[in-house]
Amino acid sequence: MSVRTTHKTFDPYIILKARDLIKLLARGVAITQAQKVLQDDVACDIIKIGNLVRNKDRFVKRRQRIIGPDGSTLKAIELLTQCYILVQGIPSCMVPRIVLDCMKNIHSIYRIKEHLKTSEKTMKKNGKVAAKEEARKASGLDASSFDKKEKPAKKVYTPFPPPQQPRKLESGEYFLKPHEREAWEVQQRKQKQAEAALKRRAERAEVCVAPTEEAAPTVEEKRKRRHTEMDAKDGTARSKKKRKDIAA
Repeated sequence: MSVRTTHKTFDPYIILKARDLIKLLARGVAITQAQKVLQDDVACDIIKIGNLVRNKDRFVKRRQRIIGPDGSTLKAIELLTQCYILVQGIPSCMVPRIVLDCMKNIHSIYRIKEHLKTSEKTMKKNGKVAAKEEARKASGLDASSFDKKEKPAKKVYTPFPPPQQPRKLESGEYFLKPHEREAWEVQQRKQKQAEAALKRRAERAEVCVAPTEEAAPTVEEKRKRRHTEMDAKDGTARSKKKRKDIAA
């Protein structure tokens, strides 16, 4: 694989950037991340750590220490340094100091703490942290205003002893042999499972129950309703006629 310039090339340094891009792609870096190397303010570094530790098992453990449990250490380093990190095989593309110290049996968490302290100092110099603290104190949300430990609630004192639990002699469990006890426990477990299954089935059946609906009126009921409506209309018409006659 080779890199060459064309007549349209106006930036001569892009040939070195393209070389780095090919290196990263050959190392297994995703193309979306490798393309960022072509930007002017982005650089890459491939750190070879294969010859730093002789023992293979120790090398694997220290390389895994860079990643951390569920990738938490790697994510913390990425957030602090704002770098994309890939730990794969023998080389690792990331911050050199953290990698080399981790291979020298210095845990990467110490470098993360150092980076946090330096970032806090720079923020204090800029005045961002001081402004935030002043705003917090002014709003009454200072750390001293909160109780650090919750006071445990006092239990109600009862002078009487707790009720006695049913003994094994009463239930007959004491006289059971080991295989009989296992069979009894299995039976109890199956009984509980059957009860739970019945309960779940009843809950599902409640959803499927159709709501109560009014029955459709019969022909006779419709006829009676029509007659009553007509009688009511006739009654209102007669009362209106009587009122008009009285007014006249």
